Amino acid sequence: MSNDTYLAVFLGSKTSPKMAAWNAMSDAERKAKEMEGMAAWKGWVEKHQGAIQAMGGPLGKTKKVDGKGIADIANEMGAFTVVSAASHEAAAKMFENHPHFAIFPGERVEIMPVLPIPGG
Repeated sequence: MSNDTYLAVFLGSKTSPKMAAWNAMSDAERKAKEMEGMAAWKGWVEKHQGAIQAMGGPLGKTKKVDGKGIADIANEMGAFTVVSAASHEAAAKMFENHPHFAIFPGERVEIMPVLPIPGG
């Protein structure tokens, strides 16, 4: 992957006010929001399909490995996507008003360059 490649990580907290509001919705309200969100996400994918290198997807439960061994932990990472763009700013602009936080209870998307491996 070259320096025009960017990793977008979708983040959100299970204890955030947005998630509390999402969980407080009736089943019918939540289902309607889910349908709206999925349609908007599909539209986002169609708009940016030429830049999407890896659609990515949801992330599962996290395990931490350190000097004390292996343990289950929780973090805010929920999903990822890999895109190509002319610049870091251009990559970030792709995610403005993304359904992850504009419709769903996600909080943000963090975008970072994928750097070349030294000597690789």
